[in-house]
Amino acid sequence: MLEALLVMALGAVVLGAALGYAAVRFRVEGDPLVEKIDAILPQTQCGQCGFPGCKPYATAIAKGEAEINQCPPGGEEGIHKLADLLGREFKPLSAEHGIEKPKSVAVIDEQACIGCTLCIQACPVDAIVGAAKQMHTIVAKQCTGCELCLPPCPVDCISMQPIGESVESWKWKYPVFKINPTQREAA
Repeated sequence: MLEALLVMALGAVVLGAALGYAAVRFRVEGDPLVEKIDAILPQTQCGQCGFPGCKPYATAIAKGEAEINQCPPGGEEGIHKLADLLGREFKPLSAEHGIEKPKSVAVIDEQACIGCTLCIQACPVDAIVGAAKQMHTIVAKQCTGCELCLPPCPVDCISMQPIGESVESWKWKYPVFKINPTQREAA
């Protein structure tokens, strides 16, 4: 009887140690759903969705605290991807959060720039380079087109220029319609 209890106790200790090791070794750092949602969002960090950035918006979507149609930079294509990922119904872009615009990059008229640094402070991705009382410029590869640098500029020397599609920037568009197998057979 005592031997059976010792074997059971030893088995419990061994299994407990194995489970404890597995919990530490295979721990998941964050919510994988939040990471998948965040990967779909455009990473502009513009705040047009009502959240301070894409990650907080992704967290709110995963918790069910926000709708999937609040991101104007992600547009209709982003909403379709989020709807597919989450198994939700597609909703058109919410008008209260803005309208979908073509991808753009900020450009500073360097002759008019007074070096006030207000645009540098407003940029969420540090795409503006310059110093106080010196000319500023935009690092185009880092600019997300969030337009947060436009309002603080006192001399309106910043404008948004649409990015044209090229071989490097072209992306496959989300399908506009579903293919119905019954229609294919009828043809």
